[in-house]
Amino acid sequence: MALPKAQVLFGDSPEAPALSNAQVSERFDELMKALDSAPTRTLNQADIAKAFGEGRGISFENGPSTAYDALSKAISPEMTKAISPDALASITSALDALKAEQPDLMKDLTTTSPLSTGLVAYDLEAPAKMLTPRPTPLRNRLPRRKGIGLAHQFKVISGFTGTATGGVANIHPGIVDTTQTNFAPAGASQSLYYARGPKISYAGYDKTVAYSQFSVSDAVTWSAQYAGQGYQDIRQLSRTSLLYSSMLLEERMLLLGRGTSARNFLGALAAPTGLTVTARSAAGSETAITGAGANVYVKVTADAGDFGQSVLTAAVSAAVSAGQVVDVVATLPAGATGMRVYVSTGSSDPGDASRWYAGRAGYNTFTIQGALPTSGTAASAVTADTSAYTAGYDGILPICTGADSGYVNRLNAALSTSNPGSEWQTAFAALYDNVKADPDRTLLNGSDRKQLSDSLKTSSSSNYRMTITQDQLTGVTLGDVVNTIINEVTGKGVSVEVHPWMPQGNAPIISDTLPLPDSEVSDVWAVFNVQDMMGVDWPVTQFAFESSSYWMGALVCYAPAWNGAITGIKKA
Repeated sequence: MALPKAQVLFGDSPEAPALSNAQVSERFDELMKALDSAPTRTLNQADIAKAFGEGRGISFENGPSTAYDALSKAISPEMTKAISPDALASITSALDALKAEQPDLMKDLTTTSPLSTGLVAYDLEAPAKMLTPRPTPLRNRLPRRKGIGLAHQFKVISGFTGTATGGVANIHPGIVDTTQTNFAPAGASQSLYYARGPKISYAGYDKTVAYSQFSVSDAVTWSAQYAGQGYQDIRQLSRTSLLYSSMLLEERMLLLGRGTSARNFLGALAAPTGLTVTARSAAGSETAITGAGANVYVKVTADAGDFGQSVLTAAVSAAVSAGQVVDVVATLPAGATGMRVYVSTGSSDPGDASRWYAGRAGYNTFTIQGALPTSGTAASAVTADTSAYTAGYDGILPICTGADSGYVNRLNAALSTSNPGSEWQTAFAALYDNVKADPDRTLLNGSDRKQLSDSLKTSSSSNYRMTITQDQLTGVTLGDVVNTIINEVTGKGVSVEVHPWMPQGNAPIISDTLPLPDSEVSDVWAVFNVQDMMGVDWPVTQFAFESSSYWMGALVCYAPAWNGAITGIKKA
């Protein structure tokens, strides 16, 4: 253990402030001579072995632990006699000053001392865990075909006499011997009269589906890549994440994409109409509004799913009292997946900057309850329509709810419990009546499929019964699920599937193939790509590794009328 320097012990002593170096040295020599004459004990190997052999061990409890302890212990009565009174006074004064500086040096070594983070190992498991859901069922199922040019085009014969489709009327084919029917062949200037039946008619149209380009990118700085060595390959993580991100975004485009009308797609959603706001007493499990002023002010938009929403409606208000909730009701436009609600409060309307997003509903009613939002996304951020994009195409749900769909029913209610699945039976019958469609599957949000399955258990109809079999008497399996709906019109089983990204309240009804053997349509839905998905590593022009994905294509639906949708399903 090192002793303090001589100047610390003597040079700054109050009793001798002007001591010369020689005097300091002389006093230090006196101290060293006194320390050398102090009694000492040296333990040899025999002493240590004997102590441990007798189970006593070697105790250092009384040994000095700091410089202050060593010097204090050394100043014994014998040593005080060996040095002058002035030197002893200097040492005592210096020791008193040293004592005040010792507390931090006297602490034990613990998990928080001398460092708050501890002198401990960091048990870090490599690599990072990827808790990132990435299902892409539509992308995995739909055929992917080669496209060329700027758009995919095809021609459709939508009807001819007798099909009752395409707007072509039926005619009676009966004739008699004297029947004379005249019609001129194409390009002829005169009509020819023959004993023949009436001429049939056709309907058809051209369809053009424009291609769009898509890309997302990522970058890894050199410092991130090299600092991660030994833990994880950050560049590899970036490339993998970029690939999955591209696939997931394409999946959402296939389901929810919406192109602009300027490119012959469905176009932007209109804002909801008929907005009303009504305060009422909270009922059942509802929570009364808190944080409200005299009034609440509400604006809503038509929800387009993951990619955006319509423009805002005008504000509508209602006076609110203690113990009340507020029902927001609106008429949603065709194609909307629901509505988004923005709310503000006060004696007067504070404006869109203080009107906060309160949530969404999959049908035409949203109940404002609980604490009013005071932060998040403000209505002032909704400055333009984001429901449709120039670089985009129509996805499955917009097509199934669009103008060319074979059937759309906005329920604005929960699913039936008196006749479970009746909503789909109505749709199947309508699709069959319209074009003799025979759908293959229906897609639902998880909570909507649960509601459909629960409708069997809560049905008031005696036609459904659950039976516990003998082998379940001591171990009953709870729960049941609807995985198929039998089409009561055609007798075909329609698969019930949950899509992970389906907005609640919507259930498209899809035909994968047509019940027409010579339709020249092998698949109702197909993806055409001029360039299928690829990855691009950019040249290194700065201290970063940069990558992008790229693809160019569109979703094509050959027969929209063979598909339909049930929307506005109230969440149970």
